[in-house]
Amino acid sequence: MIARKIGLDVGDKTIGVAVSDLLGLTAQGITTIERVGIRKDADKVMDLIKEYECDTVVIGLNTKLDGSESIQTEKVREFKTMLENKMRSSGMGNISVVFQDERLSTVEATRILIDADVSRKKRKTVIDKQAAIIILQRYLDENRNSFSSF
Repeated sequence: MIARKIGLDVGDKTIGVAVSDLLGLTAQGITTIERVGIRKDADKVMDLIKEYECDTVVIGLNTKLDGSESIQTEKVREFKTMLENKMRSSGMGNISVVFQDERLSTVEATRILIDADVSRKKRKTVIDKQAAIIILQRYLDENRNSFSSF
């Protein structure tokens, strides 16, 4: 069975969300979730996983450029743990949750939006979704051969 992948850029204020096409070739941004609390945020992500029939959750892991971890890295790890626990308790334990290196994804997302002549005000509203696209696309590109089973 072919299924989509969902990519998340987890920040303090928002979570950018992207999904793959059914073939696992491209990532498209779908929404930005305003953070209200880790449990409710995880519930919103689970709703999107069900809606888009995803078999893998790809979460951007933000480490420092030297590879060391930061306070934000720990927050992202906590979110992953919460999401996995909630998915297991609701019968979604068969869905993989993986990390993808997201270093410089926001910088790259900003550059893409500037190149597309998106205004500064508009960039603020779509930057996390664009970062989620980059995170998911990196994952898809790195794992392309393992998806081709047909």
